Amino acid sequence: MRVDKWLWFVRVFKTRTLATEYCRKGRVTRNGIELKPSQDINVGDTLKVRKPPVTYTFRVKDLPKNRLGAKLVESYMENLTPPEELQKLDPSFMAFNIHRERGTGRPTKKERREIDELFDSGFGGFDWDSFEPDADDESNE
Repeated sequence: MRVDKWLWFVRVFKTRTLATEYCRKGRVTRNGIELKPSQDINVGDTLKVRKPPVTYTFRVKDLPKNRLGAKLVESYMENLTPPEELQKLDPSFMAFNIHRERGTGRPTKKERREIDELFDSGFGGFDWDSFEPDADDESNE
């Protein structure tokens, strides 16, 4: 079966066109070798699909005849993606990766609202409204 069809059949991609694009860009590999959309895959193959920021890993269990319902996908593929990769999708993990270059100045009004929204949503479980820095804290001077 063609790799782009299989990726679409098992719902890795919403459309077959997207699956084809990712193959052409070299984001779908088997054993470290980039696959073209028309290349055949077999039962037992392990595929890696880079959908930034995560690299998914799937094992082909069977080859379906048509697009599957979401509940049936597990019988045709095994998700081998490590938990460290899936953690990259967690919003709290993404927040720690926010980096502002030194010297870029103060956040814009829009950026400030986004930061406030992040912290108001209960991020970190810390009550920022009641936070008062210590009087002996030298970093406030």
